[in-house]
Amino acid sequence: MTEPVMESVDSFGLTAERQFADLWSRHVLTVRERRLLLLGLLVGDGLHEQTDIQLDVALRGGELSETELREVAAFLTHYAGWARGSKLNDQVEKLIERVARTPPDGGGPAG
Repeated sequence: MTEPVMESVDSFGLTAERQFADLWSRHVLTVRERRLLLLGLLVGDGLHEQTDIQLDVALRGGELSETELREVAAFLTHYAGWARGSKLNDQVEKLIERVARTPPDGGGPAG
């Protein structure tokens, strides 16, 4: 008789996920305010892949509109620099285009 295979547990991942869930569920700042802060940090640090994810969640989740995302890009360009602001603007426009092409039942947030 063979022993059942035990799945390894990613205790760090579970702990981190729990801490982030707790952080995002606090009531002092709204989810929208947290998302704006996170976007500023990610753009400022040049973390483009994570920025893509957060932009997608913000737009598809209704936290920020297309117009607001464009305004975020314009605002952050002045503080994060032209190169990062230009990249952010490209990310926003590609996301808006992608969402416009997505069938209403065919796509949720990226993560």
